[in-house]
Amino acid sequence: MREYEIMVIVDGSAEEAQVEAVVERITEILTTGGGEVSNVDRWGKRRFAYEIDHKTEGIYLVVQFTAESETLGELERVLSLADEVIRHKVMSRVA
Repeated sequence: MREYEIMVIVDGSAEEAQVEAVVERITEILTTGGGEVSNVDRWGKRRFAYEIDHKTEGIYLVVQFTAESETLGELERVLSLADEVIRHKVMSRVA
């Protein structure tokens, strides 16, 4: 297993329950695939430098985790289909 981190931008108009549902969905996918979430960092609402899908604000989340590469494909698929997620980016953590 390798260490990764994912940055997720949730729609700025989303309720706290929707943001929590995104975190739970990420955690569930990773643990089902044999991975483990080590940290969830909530950056809060930030203003965009430019509009994304006619939106000017988003709620930023950074999740650090370990997982197999097969699990990443499923995670990215689910996040790309989620309506409340504006953008997401997975990065490999280098020690």
